[in-house]
Amino acid sequence: MRVDLFDFELPPECIALRPAAPRDAARLLVVRPGAEPELTDAQVRDLPDLLAPGDALVVNDTRVVPARLDGIRRRATSQGEGVQVEAMLHKRLGTDLWLALARPGKRLAVGDVIEFAPPQGVQRLVASVEAKGEGGEVRLRFALAGVALDAAIAAIGHIPLPPYIAAKRPDDARDRADYQTMFASQEGSVAAPTAGLHFTPELVRRLEERGIATHRVTLHVGAGTFLPVKADDTGNHRMHAEWGEVSLETADALNAVKARGGRVVTVGTTATRLLESAAAEDGTLAPWRGETDIFITPGYRFRFIDGMLTNFHLPRSTLVMLVAAFIGHGPQKRAYAHAIRTGYRFYSYGDACLLLPQARS
Repeated sequence: MRVDLFDFELPPECIALRPAAPRDAARLLVVRPGAEPELTDAQVRDLPDLLAPGDALVVNDTRVVPARLDGIRRRATSQGEGVQVEAMLHKRLGTDLWLALARPGKRLAVGDVIEFAPPQGVQRLVASVEAKGEGGEVRLRFALAGVALDAAIAAIGHIPLPPYIAAKRPDDARDRADYQTMFASQEGSVAAPTAGLHFTPELVRRLEERGIATHRVTLHVGAGTFLPVKADDTGNHRMHAEWGEVSLETADALNAVKARGGRVVTVGTTATRLLESAAAEDGTLAPWRGETDIFITPGYRFRFIDGMLTNFHLPRSTLVMLVAAFIGHGPQKRAYAHAIRTGYRFYSYGDACLLLPQARS
């Protein structure tokens, strides 16, 4: 499909710079697709009443690493203060080795040394450039390893806010908490699974009392989620692979939900992509562990999920394409037009929509 079909105009004031407080006070647009999609305005805290006993929610329990590092490139043959660089860690390759997206990547060469944090700082972290790929990607070998490296990154790294927020304000101490979901436990992402940001312990308690269970999977979100689709046609876009896991316990529990006639509702596009990667053609879910680069666009036949809670996404993004694949391109466009017209807040810290194409029988 043509990528420009997924374009739309978004007023700058619709971009949320902070999350709702409390988190479950965020607005929720309920979308039930059809020839004329049914759109209902609600709040996330209404979720227990919008689902049915026996349904199940699936959340992503990945935890965001403070993966943006600011540093200075040093070369033994150069004079002066060096060049300022930013590295966004996005995939761990070993105890002391990371893949990163570097800016400006063209100023780096194999053999360069980067000092992260100034030498007079409390914490100093050094890495060498081992390899250089396309689009500013570099392989960094750190002088520290394992737990010591993790601690150093946690001490000097910045929460990698999405560009549309970072362009308007710097990250701060609030983001260290705001940009993590209440489920975050498995460290490894450079972006939050933002639909999960809306949940609170009180909301989860009310869901459980209603008979709606919450199950966990892990998908570590990579820096590719920030990259725009540059191709003119979706068939020419290459997704970045991300690591994920569905445990045997979770697979068995979700298969049992379906067998009893309940719906499986994913919290976010990350959980959606992971379950669809793990699902078999016959609609059953198996334990799964590995990397997925699944790219879901209109025409895709969903194997396993019945509903999805997700935020409002960027124009021309793979995420808005996934939404269109799930509820139809026409309903997606009408839902987004309604959200813009009625003042919903967009993107990572914004409001949510609940997509329910499958009614309970």
